[in-house]
Amino acid sequence: MTPILIFLIGIITVGGYFFWYKMREHYFLVRALNLTLVKVRMPRLFSEKEIGERDQRTEKDTIGVMEQLLSVLAQVQDKGLMGFILGRPYMVFEIACSNVGEEITFYFSTPRKWLSSFEKSIHALYPVAEITRIKDYNIFHPQGVSVGAVMKQQTHWALPVKTYRTLEIDPIETITNSLSKLNESGEGAAFQILIRPAKSSVRKFGLKVARQMQKSGHEFSRAKREVSISPESVFIEANRILNPKSPKQAAYEADLQRQGQMNPNTPWFYQGQQPITPLHQETIKAVEGKSAKLFFETNIRLIASAPTEAEAEEILTHMEGAFAQFGDVHLNSFRSIRKHGKTLQNLLFRFSFRIFSSQDSILLNSEEVTSIFHFPNVPLETPKVEFLKAKPASPPVDLSREGIIIGRNIYRGQETLVRMALEDRRRHLYVVGQTGTGKTTLLQEMIRQDIMAGNGVGVIDPHGDLAESVLSIVPRNRAEDVIYFDPSDTERPMGLNMLEWKTPEQKDFAVQEMIRIFEKLFPPEVIGPMFEHNMRNAMLTLMADPEDPGTIAEIPRIFTDEAFAKAKVAKVHDPMVQAFWEKEMSKTTEFHKSEMLGYLISKVGRFVENEMLRNIIGQGRSGFDIKDIMDNGKIFIANLSKGKTGEVNASLLGLVLVAKMQMAALARASMPEEQRRDFFLYVDEFQNFTTDSISTILSEARKYKLNLIIAHQFISQLSDQIREAVFGNVGSLISFRIGSKDAEFLVKQFAPVFNERDLVNIDNFSNYVKLMVHGKNTLPFNTEIFKASPGNPDALAALKEFSRMKFGKDKNSVEQEIFGRSKLAQISGSANMIPGESNR
Repeated sequence: MTPILIFLIGIITVGGYFFWYKMREHYFLVRALNLTLVKVRMPRLFSEKEIGERDQRTEKDTIGVMEQLLSVLAQVQDKGLMGFILGRPYMVFEIACSNVGEEITFYFSTPRKWLSSFEKSIHALYPVAEITRIKDYNIFHPQGVSVGAVMKQQTHWALPVKTYRTLEIDPIETITNSLSKLNESGEGAAFQILIRPAKSSVRKFGLKVARQMQKSGHEFSRAKREVSISPESVFIEANRILNPKSPKQAAYEADLQRQGQMNPNTPWFYQGQQPITPLHQETIKAVEGKSAKLFFETNIRLIASAPTEAEAEEILTHMEGAFAQFGDVHLNSFRSIRKHGKTLQNLLFRFSFRIFSSQDSILLNSEEVTSIFHFPNVPLETPKVEFLKAKPASPPVDLSREGIIIGRNIYRGQETLVRMALEDRRRHLYVVGQTGTGKTTLLQEMIRQDIMAGNGVGVIDPHGDLAESVLSIVPRNRAEDVIYFDPSDTERPMGLNMLEWKTPEQKDFAVQEMIRIFEKLFPPEVIGPMFEHNMRNAMLTLMADPEDPGTIAEIPRIFTDEAFAKAKVAKVHDPMVQAFWEKEMSKTTEFHKSEMLGYLISKVGRFVENEMLRNIIGQGRSGFDIKDIMDNGKIFIANLSKGKTGEVNASLLGLVLVAKMQMAALARASMPEEQRRDFFLYVDEFQNFTTDSISTILSEARKYKLNLIIAHQFISQLSDQIREAVFGNVGSLISFRIGSKDAEFLVKQFAPVFNERDLVNIDNFSNYVKLMVHGKNTLPFNTEIFKASPGNPDALAALKEFSRMKFGKDKNSVEQEIFGRSKLAQISGSANMIPGESNR
């Protein structure tokens, strides 16, 4: 062979190797870029004493679930060119704390094509785990220093380290503790474990070593050499073939075997080994035990980043220290190899792209991998670990495919839209949750869908934000349907007269409801039988003429203006009301009349003497017809902002509006059922706007198609009677995060799926739902609500102006009407002369 040919062969060989190397590196990067990262969160578990419901399996067995997952992952393999070039695919597990934030998070990364399958495997083994596909996190300080290390074994891989089976505490506790003291901003760190199944020959070799140790009685290192393919082992076998034993030698060795001084399978030059000691037997058992399980080629990377090198080194030192717990002086331990210069840059590159490194690979079995990484499915005391605050649950299989969307359920990677059918909405919806948890967002999104669907909608909002948000999303084609009731608009007040009526039933309802409203607004000790008696007769008298109904503002006048009282009594046909004036009031002394007037003014006067409120409730005719709004599917929005209207004033107006809605619904009794149009009434902080008659609304309104969506913050805000009415009649419940006291009460509605801890820990904009589906109760489940759609500020201003001009009246004309009807100045003067009474 000529020198030139040898040279060419050398060039081709080197070039081929270089090409092969570059191609492998390229495909390694391609494989890495096809990885999908997911975040895995588990519900936080507490000690058995704290929760009293732990599984009967031991904590060790619970941790061991991870080994089952690893056995599933071990079945994966790449076929074709990719598999030939790169070998079997790998998976990545990470425990990390990003450079912004303090939470310690568990991650899992796998090739995209197997992700769905692995998610199912994780959910099968960890039923309550939440798996979220995410974009990558970042542990690196932008202007800081990063350091890194890889972990290697101190001795041969066949010797095991300590594992979770032998350690007293969960090893993940120590690993996560090393990250728990990182600063919230500027410091980040991560443990990254990459694994891929090892060849079956690895297990076989370990078992051979264990058998050889047992047979020969030799120490591990010597037995390892004996079973290895080496010149020494070749020499041994050749010697046995070329130098067969003589009969005398064979007899001698047999005698030694009987005396226990010789193993027949041990080479002649290793004879005379001492008997196996207990420590030696433990080593054999350990090697055999490790080799009995699945093996993985493993990269263990420790990366830390901080503003300064000293700070980064300190973090890395703590992370390295977490591996000391696995050390066994008689077997094996981990040692850290820190990287510097170009090797550090290469490590950071491979960490960032999650590229497996054969150079840094060590062999661990499934038990050892589980010890270094497993999902936190046992009690973990480490602070700052990102747990799933409340557990998820699957939705009913027969969810409605039509109706309003109230959120989405994501369970085991499957996303399901949750809809509420019209028939189920007629059984009403109750929403509870602390401020800022997402109640208003849910209501706004539901209202938006109703408006877009052309439904009739009513909104009563004591804060104002919801009302304005809803108004801003009304589309142009529904602008003329809007009635925006804003009491703080004093220049064009809209009338709201509770004493209006069209049928005798409505008149009786209005009177009774006004009595309940005053009972709601004032303490029981100041609303006695005499107040109720006098108020009822006064209202019935003012309402005697349906063409000219009185107002609440005229109640004081009817007791002080004799001519006015006679004119009103002349319209009365009810003998009981007539008797009140002719037999009872006529015999009352002036002193007692004055005393009674002062008592009434102290209750009614606080509303009549408030200019803003007087100009609303003092108008003889309401500016809008609630029944027309409901029957024609219009949009009624009441902005009862307590900050602008006053808390008591807002409560009065809200109570009157809800009562008039109920009155309008009951008036549908004379209408054929098929002509009754569904109307959806949303009431936030409903406890302020409902009386004890809510049980009637909830039980009767359904057949009149007045569908309620009621929301508030605390169950303790409800009286016993209202609470019983709500939970006895409402078909569907939604609970955002609530307090512990409310959870004690509400857990009965969500058991056995969810417990009190779930109810008080659920994230913002997530909730638990007990949904009526097709008229039947279902098991509770969780949903995430959708973000509210942004509104149009220009539309907001235009709709406000349109509504106030159409339904409001000029302030001056309203005041002239009210003062003319009620003679307030005279009444106020006479009331002031009553000793010991106040007009407030």
